[in-house]
Amino acid sequence: MLAMTRFSGQVPGRPLEPIKKERITALVQPTDHYIRQQYKCLLIRSNKKYAMKKLTFLLILAVFTLIAHAQDFFDAGLKAGLNTSKISTRISDYTPQTINNYSFGAFARINLGRIYIQPEVYYNSKGGEYIDKVNLLTVNSFDLKAVDVPALVGLKLINQKAFNLRILAGPVFSFITDKSVKGQVFTESGLKDNFFGWQYGAGVDILFVTFDARMQSFSTDLYSSPDFDTNSGVFVISLGIKLF
Repeated sequence: MLAMTRFSGQVPGRPLEPIKKERITALVQPTDHYIRQQYKCLLIRSNKKYAMKKLTFLLILAVFTLIAHAQDFFDAGLKAGLNTSKISTRISDYTPQTINNYSFGAFARINLGRIYIQPEVYYNSKGGEYIDKVNLLTVNSFDLKAVDVPALVGLKLINQKAFNLRILAGPVFSFITDKSVKGQVFTESGLKDNFFGWQYGAGVDILFVTFDARMQSFSTDLYSSPDFDTNSGVFVISLGIKLF
């Protein structure tokens, strides 16, 4: 009771007077200083939210800009095609014959203006046949499965967003994964396990589709024997799709 009397400002011994509504309002009503502080807090929070939204927008814009520039600088995709191969020899009694096979793999392209660098890796099948000139019978047939790794440099003769006409050339490394030889003259053990050669050709890009036509020749003999001089020539056509 004493505490209530002191709080309400009553004189001891007198009955307590009810606290008026105006006094309660005055006690709980915020001051101007309090209002200004709350306004500043709200303003700071609002500015922080605006700054975060602006920063997020700028980051998203930067990411899309980098992606757009990366697409101009770098391409990569998948490709598949057909090849016609022939294994030649200096043996005058035999006539080399061509066989048709397939290839599939992936490519990348680094664009440096009109000049570009195009490494590739693809699995392919190639080979050939020898026909006896006298009786016209097949003397030997070769079936080679290989992983080829070309490292090509090219020039874009026409360089547009939706259309490119280009030429390219470079070395190719061929690693034999499986080999089969049937016949009387050549044996499977005489075939080498890897070769080095060159590719050269031309290509066209239309939007995200790419088409190439190339010749491939090997600088080393395919068959390790001093009695035979064998080499391989391959004509390759391929169709590819740029994934990014």
